[in-house]
Amino acid sequence: MTTDRISALPLTMSQRLAAGLSALAFGVLLLYGVGLAQADQLHNAAHDTRHSIGFPCH
Repeated sequence: MTTDRISALPLTMSQRLAAGLSALAFGVLLLYGVGLAQADQLHNAAHDTRHSIGFPCH
């Protein structure tokens, strides 16, 4: 039995920091966007998204 290994290229500290800060910024924007939006706006956005991907929602 053989085992295949996949080796990933190591990221530098600056690349890790940039990825972490990007994820943090996206999370904060998402949290504030959802937190400050009106319930009707969130429902309409989800409803429109379902329609755009062809998911039946009615």
